Amino acid sequence: MADRTAPNCHLRLEWVYGYRGHQCRNNLYYTAAKEIVYFVAGVGVVYNTREHKQKFYLGHNDDIISLALHPERVLVATGQVGKEPYICVWDSYTVQTVSILKDVHTHGIACLAFDLEGQCLVSVGLDSKNTICVWDWRRGKVLAAAPGHTDRIFDISWDLYQPNKLVSCGVKHIKFWGLCGNALTPKRGVFGKTGDLQTILCLACAKDEVTYSGALNGDIYVWKGINLMRTIQGAHGSGIFSMNACEEGFATGGRDGCVRLWDLNFKPITVIDLRETDQGYKVARGENSRGLSVRSVCWRGDHILVGTQDSEIFEVVVHDRNKPFLIMQGHCEGELWALAVHPTKPLAMTGSDDRSVRIWSLIDHALIARCNMEEPIRCAAVSTDGIHIALGMKDGSFTVLRVRDMTEVVHVKDRKEAIHELKYSPDGAHLAVGSNENTVDIYGVVQRYKKVGECISSNSFITHMDWSTDSKYLQTNDGSGRRLFYRMPSGKEVTNKEELKLVQWASWTCVLGPEVNGIWPKYSDINDINSVDANFNNQVLVTADDYGLVKLMRYPCIRKGAKFKKYLGHSAHITNVRWSHDYQWVVTIGGADHSVFQWKFIPERKSKEALHIAPQETLADSNSEESDSDQSDVPEMDSEIEQETQLTYRRQVYKEDLPQLKEQCKEKHRTTAMKKRERAPGNGIKLHFIHGYRGYDCRSNLFYTQTGEIVYHVAAVGVVYNRQQNTQRFYMGHDDDILCLAIHPLKDYVATGQVGRDSSVHIWDTDTLKPMSVLKGFHQLGVCALDFSADGKRLASVGLDDNHTIVLWDWRKGEKLSAMRGSKDKIFVVKINPYLPDKLITAGVKHMKFWHKAGGGLIGRKGNMGKTETMMCAVYGWSEEMVFSGTCGGDICIWRDMFLMKTVKAHDGPVFSMHALEKGFVTGGKDGIVALWDDTFERCLKTYAIKRAVLAPGSKGLLLEDNPSIRAISLGHGHILVGTKNGEILEVDKSGPITLLVQGHMEGEVWGLATHPHLPLCATVSDDKTLRIWDLSPSHCMLAVRKLRKGGRCCCFSPDGKALAVGLNDGSFLIVNADTLEDLVSFHHRKDIISDIRFSPGVGKYLAVASGDSFVDIYNVMSSKRVGVCKGCLSYITHLDWDKRGKLLQVNTSAKELFFFEAPRGKRQTIPASEVEKIDWSTWTCVLGPSVEGAWPVISEVAEVTAACLSNDRRVLATGDDLGYVKLFRYPVKGKYAKFKRYVAHSTHVTNVRWTHDDSLLVTVGGGDTCLMIWAHEPEGLREFKPCDSEESDIESEDDGGYDSDVTRENEINYTIKALSTNMRPMTGVKPHLQMKEPSIDERPPVSRALPQPEKLQTNNVGKKKRPIEDLVLELVFGYRGNDCRNNVHYLNEGADIIYHTASVGIVLNLTTSCQSFYVEHSDDILCLTINQHPKFPNVVATGQVGDTGDMSATSPSIHVWDAMTKQTLSVLRCFHSGGVCSVSFSATGRLLLSVGLDPEHTVTIWKWQEGAKVASRVGHTQRIFVAEFRPDSDTHFVSVGIKHVRFWTLAGRALLSKKGVLSSIEDARMQTMLSVAFGANNLTFTGTISGDVCVWREHILVRIVAKAHTGPVFTMYTTLRDGLIVTGGKERPSKEGGALKLWDQELKRCRAFRLETGQIIDCVRSVCRGKGKILVGTRNAEIIEVGEKNAACNILVNGHMDGPIWGLGTHPSRDVFLSAAEDGTVRLWDIPEKKMLNKVNLGHPAHTISYSPEGDMVAIGMKNGEFIILLVASLKIWGKKRDRRSSIQDIRFSPNSRFLAVGSTECAVDFYDLTLGPQLNRINCCRDIPSFVMQMDFSADSSYIQISTGAYKRLVYEVPSGRQITEQIQIDRITWATWTSVLGDEVVGIWSRNADKADVTCACVSHSGLNIVTGDDFGMVKLFDFPSPEKFAKHKRFLGHSAHLTNVRFTNGDRFVVSAGGDDRSLFVWRCVHAPH
Repeated sequence: MADRTAPNCHLRLEWVYGYRGHQCRNNLYYTAAKEIVYFVAGVGVVYNTREHKQKFYLGHNDDIISLALHPERVLVATGQVGKEPYICVWDSYTVQTVSILKDVHTHGIACLAFDLEGQCLVSVGLDSKNTICVWDWRRGKVLAAAPGHTDRIFDISWDLYQPNKLVSCGVKHIKFWGLCGNALTPKRGVFGKTGDLQTILCLACAKDEVTYSGALNGDIYVWKGINLMRTIQGAHGSGIFSMNACEEGFATGGRDGCVRLWDLNFKPITVIDLRETDQGYKVARGENSRGLSVRSVCWRGDHILVGTQDSEIFEVVVHDRNKPFLIMQGHCEGELWALAVHPTKPLAMTGSDDRSVRIWSLIDHALIARCNMEEPIRCAAVSTDGIHIALGMKDGSFTVLRVRDMTEVVHVKDRKEAIHELKYSPDGAHLAVGSNENTVDIYGVVQRYKKVGECISSNSFITHMDWSTDSKYLQTNDGSGRRLFYRMPSGKEVTNKEELKLVQWASWTCVLGPEVNGIWPKYSDINDINSVDANFNNQVLVTADDYGLVKLMRYPCIRKGAKFKKYLGHSAHITNVRWSHDYQWVVTIGGADHSVFQWKFIPERKSKEALHIAPQETLADSNSEESDSDQSDVPEMDSEIEQETQLTYRRQVYKEDLPQLKEQCKEKHRTTAMKKRERAPGNGIKLHFIHGYRGYDCRSNLFYTQTGEIVYHVAAVGVVYNRQQNTQRFYMGHDDDILCLAIHPLKDYVATGQVGRDSSVHIWDTDTLKPMSVLKGFHQLGVCALDFSADGKRLASVGLDDNHTIVLWDWRKGEKLSAMRGSKDKIFVVKINPYLPDKLITAGVKHMKFWHKAGGGLIGRKGNMGKTETMMCAVYGWSEEMVFSGTCGGDICIWRDMFLMKTVKAHDGPVFSMHALEKGFVTGGKDGIVALWDDTFERCLKTYAIKRAVLAPGSKGLLLEDNPSIRAISLGHGHILVGTKNGEILEVDKSGPITLLVQGHMEGEVWGLATHPHLPLCATVSDDKTLRIWDLSPSHCMLAVRKLRKGGRCCCFSPDGKALAVGLNDGSFLIVNADTLEDLVSFHHRKDIISDIRFSPGVGKYLAVASGDSFVDIYNVMSSKRVGVCKGCLSYITHLDWDKRGKLLQVNTSAKELFFFEAPRGKRQTIPASEVEKIDWSTWTCVLGPSVEGAWPVISEVAEVTAACLSNDRRVLATGDDLGYVKLFRYPVKGKYAKFKRYVAHSTHVTNVRWTHDDSLLVTVGGGDTCLMIWAHEPEGLREFKPCDSEESDIESEDDGGYDSDVTRENEINYTIKALSTNMRPMTGVKPHLQMKEPSIDERPPVSRALPQPEKLQTNNVGKKKRPIEDLVLELVFGYRGNDCRNNVHYLNEGADIIYHTASVGIVLNLTTSCQSFYVEHSDDILCLTINQHPKFPNVVATGQVGDTGDMSATSPSIHVWDAMTKQTLSVLRCFHSGGVCSVSFSATGRLLLSVGLDPEHTVTIWKWQEGAKVASRVGHTQRIFVAEFRPDSDTHFVSVGIKHVRFWTLAGRALLSKKGVLSSIEDARMQTMLSVAFGANNLTFTGTISGDVCVWREHILVRIVAKAHTGPVFTMYTTLRDGLIVTGGKERPSKEGGALKLWDQELKRCRAFRLETGQIIDCVRSVCRGKGKILVGTRNAEIIEVGEKNAACNILVNGHMDGPIWGLGTHPSRDVFLSAAEDGTVRLWDIPEKKMLNKVNLGHPAHTISYSPEGDMVAIGMKNGEFIILLVASLKIWGKKRDRRSSIQDIRFSPNSRFLAVGSTECAVDFYDLTLGPQLNRINCCRDIPSFVMQMDFSADSSYIQISTGAYKRLVYEVPSGRQITEQIQIDRITWATWTSVLGDEVVGIWSRNADKADVTCACVSHSGLNIVTGDDFGMVKLFDFPSPEKFAKHKRFLGHSAHLTNVRFTNGDRFVVSAGGDDRSLFVWRCVHAPH
């Protein structure tokens, strides 16, 4: 009875009734085969109307909500909801998956659309940002992603007439997107005045940038570009849900129930009104008022498909459009709960919250009757004779109808709560009705349903009921999980269990009871199973649950956690399930999905025949996944496998965590770090040989390479062993245990996978030992299996995470091609099909799976094998469908496709390894036998037993036991290579002899290690219960081994080397003969482990034995007696050392105590620290004490120092720690945190380290990795320079080489985006557009007798016809960003042009014509610029800009790659560098681009800029990185420099590997702040520092310092590719010898200095570039200078203000010149036609404002300190100066009659001066009562009034020169102004924008013609308005380019140009005015 296996029969989905119309749209299409594709619940349906057949796509695991059809109309894409929703692209013909797109969206996928070619798919997510994602769907790769909108998006479409353009629409918006690089850039549709801003529901694109869209109010909006062109009013009565374009035109469907057809120009053709149809749900209800709502239309030729909200599909033929044909219907609205089956006919009845009851024919697959009730229906039952149907309602009533004609028999309402279950008794006499009022009422059928009894024992609502076959008993289940029994019909409860023993139940639909215990999982008490139904005939049970699963189990199933088969389709909860009357079908209904599923039942005998039908593919296997396996009688697991499956490889601390841990600890240790730290030792060690091979938990990890060497792994090292020379070479790129190894088909590369939090796979070259590629980012915990494809291009890897994720890689590119969760159980092996690289297999614990790639996913199916076995190995055979796998029982399974053909017994015990040969196979098993087979596994050709007897004489060791378990097998070079579980590698000759090549300890930790006192030998003892002696001389072999009865933890040679003491784990120890290993003597005095054992020096008279129970026993060796015990330790003893005299013992305990004991009695001594150092210790292996204090790391909490050993010359201390590091320190190691050299090879903890007697070797053992490693010691001075040196110490030194103000500013500057900028001036008050306007007292009468209003503004060119200005065109920019950016000036076109940037503009300046051209696509400030030097990409420039967060939206930082000549954008790269991009660099081939971010991690990223694809990204440094540059000859190597940082990077595949610069080779070198980088031949790198030195590096090692290359910081370096000469630029005072610019030879040995004749006291060079004979220099002072190499002549090309803001701007009254005055204390005169600076005057103080006199002969300048100066223009002599104020002068103006000068200041005052009184400038008056500081002033045309705008947003008018305020509005309105620069006043309210809440309009100027006003604001925009502009939010044009904060703007004379001055960008922009034609 207790069979817990899954049943052998199964279900197949046959029909789905329904269509999802609610909350979905545009989800119904004709395929190319004229079938209809749509979806319902979680199933994609392909419905053939002609044959009335359905096919199903079952690849989703939750509700599908979106669908798109490929342009060729065969492929379909569907998107689902869920936590990790995915998109499937599938074939509508075969219903097989073609591609899976996953890992981007969350919540769900709302819309999908294919582009015209069908190459790209766009998807929109349901997340809060409504992310839009563009996919290359065949490869499963994201091309671009961006936040879509803040509110829901309803539709998205590709523009089918323009490439790379999309349109999306949704709640209150429509957006037009451009795709370039990886950036999706939106432009919002402008509704303007043509239509109301409203929600757009659907859209279709047409030719010529026209887009048609359907709006919520039923209008159609027609767009041209991004502007609304026209609307088609009232196209539908209300919202338009669907729009479909076809060759003939467009079809639209709306909420009004109509479908309209339109021609290609959107002229109406016809209307189809579905409300008039006589079919359908709404019609029958007579509810057309609410009516039918169209959700989807599809028009093809003369057929139209219409899907409605009510789950109905109509088909309309165009020429007979009045007769729509209803082809599919289902329930709608609310939930569907009621289901009953007819007792004798194949009919199913359903009833739902939509108040309808429906009868479905299970044979015809059609609805045959429908009746609408008054109330929502919750349950149904059919009487035993099939005449009546009873319906339970939600309101507590029930109704009985006649099935025949649906007429009512009776309606009863006895309850108020819903009726949830009702059933007729088998004899037809009674009806039981269960309600939510906890009762069951019994009604007599014959008595016209009179109530005859009630059952009232439940205390919760009734959920299920069943009658007994004799109709005498009823069992119920209720909501509290109780099962009760009642006698019928009275309803009395039965409590006597005896009475119930013989009851037989007529049906079983209850979820409680012993018969159905198995439906509940083990150990859980959840109640999520809604319905069950038993099929007594076939003994199966079907269940339905809340997760949308239909499960098939055996009935009865008595034990919990029974196995099952499960079927997906319903998405959410299934409310009911029933067998049909003849058990042919199962019917299930879905609650929320309104659907009815009909499943065909295939009983056991048929299911065998059905196997040959391809099982319908699903992602979740229909063979049950959750159950561990399909049966309970699983054979016992082999002990070895059992052990292995339990290994988790989890670490307390992963090496990846160290940087963070160090940062945390550094805080604590800041103080100690300041002290002088002991420097690292001069000597080093180099890994020489490893005894060990990892066989105990890894398989198939041993191979021959191309050259006949052997490659395998142990610990964290890949080993290449040369068996001729007995030498090893090592791949050291891993930092933790390697768990798997695979070899490339060409046998030259190897892939290895390691343990790690984010574990990596390295692919490396066995010859050079260099990594070719590193793959990471997908596997957690570790990688346990790898395989290369036959062509060597792909690699499959399996992770150790709970789902054992499988990833398929293109390993050279480092790209993940596909990934999928593999299995809950451990996977041991993965293999890629050698014939079809898209297929693979995985095998492991209780499973074998066959996978194929589908886009970014993999689809897996379990192999059908009857009983599930654990598979240990697998290989493909001689054809693509043949697979052979080895089981844990010793069988070989032979598979064809997924089917098991037969099994062959091959070994006793598991088959661990197999290998396919040309003509056959070789296998190895636990039985220690290697077997050769023919190619069909028919015959075993030969077997080799691994035995000691056949070991060849040349073996490098001894076999521990006969027939060791074989874990790896490989063939080549005439031999079979065998790896065993015991850590041996053997070579079997075909003729029989076996040679042992390498061996190590077996599984278990190795702790004991001792080196011989005078021979090159060492002894080890391990938990594997062996004691071994190893030869350390070049023969590298194990000389002797002895098995012990217990494992051991310590050993020691006697001083003469003849005896060897070994401490065991049971508290005993023995002394053995060191040659024969035979016992001399043994003792057993302690219970706990013996932890250390030591002979006293000299003759070795005493033996000290330390144990875990905290005693040290001292024995006299000669007399074999215990002579003393050292007591007093509180904890486990870890280390012991004798002094030279043999009188004193030093002891360490695990509680970090240090004790001294006297021998031989063991008396405890207290010795002061100062004395300890004077004692002459015979050995030093202790880890505590002042002389080794510095060996403990900063993070000592997690990384204890476990072992130490002092070299015999007492110079070097070697230590081992818990993290697997071996470190060398200079002894004594005093003071904390000494510097060291550290080496990684061991994986976890290093348990012991020992020097050999002559210090020539260091020997180390690792705990868990079982290895013995031998390191060659390279003493100081001797060793030639090795790049593979150690890594540097942890804490950097605190000093960074000095301080420099420029560097500090650059490091600390915070870049914010313009959109977030705030007020520049400290304004107060209410902004103009928010002020309430008081109505003027007398509104003028309509016919005014008054004089006509005077002109607002005096116009200067009255004679000409006045023409308004239409547009501004950027003509010139004066400025260059040199003060905080570097390396941003370059030559182009052989030096004919130069390129640089300022603000957000890239500028190309032609040196012959001085013409500028501009790149203006950046939305914010440019921070860096570089050019591509590869000839294939001439004039290609990359610029990086400031950005906000890296969320990929339009404000994210981005890099633009563009053509400098055409200004075409080639690619836009949106990046995650939040804050901005501070450095960019192209690679040698020009294809890759490197960028560095300003984000807190200072991320370094590499891009393929042409595709917009990110290749690799990695955290750069905790502090600012200034520059990163590719080596000029490389695409994979680059260097980054920054604050106390230089790193040398390598790109391997998709991974960035980096090495810190190593300084230790140069005495007293220290890590300084590095500012610049240049390159030389032979891997030389030069870095410029803050102190003026240049460091020279070879590889990553510092080899030389060029001291004081400049006297100040070296800001920039440039490597000339032609001749290798290097230019440097720095900060220094010009002198005779030196200058801030120097040209050096290739080695940076000789140089020539140039002086920049700029007249500055200190020159500061920020950018250099070298062309032919010329050097281009950019300086901190915003100059760009060209220096001739021959004559050193300087030519200044570009000038600019060096510090900003530029506040003052004055244009000349009659010439095209203007003046600017800035914070840098200069006034400069600029000439527009000449395009240059004419003159500059240094004032010595920051200047704030400047103005020309009306004749242009004088200039007035206002200063920040309150002074003002008047200059004569002709001579630049000072005419007069005055200082009447203490704070800044804000504006200064001459009156139009040149008589008065007005000076406005921050002191809330305007002073008047009379210029006719001469240059002594006495103040004649001032204006009082100004509420705040003065911003702008303007005189009236007659010089008698002045208007003042103030910082309180108030505009005031005063009389001149009296200073009286004018308040009469009428009087003010009559003034004609000479100029208008005020931003306040009723005339200019329109210039204030809506979003000026934090920022302001800062400046304005009305044109001389008086028709336009131009403004500047805090967002950096220049805007052009009409003047006057009294209406709020006036229309305008805007011009971008400046950074945040414009300070001033002016028209030049004749309105020819506008000049705008920048605050943050210190630049002047000159715009040409385009006038309207006459």
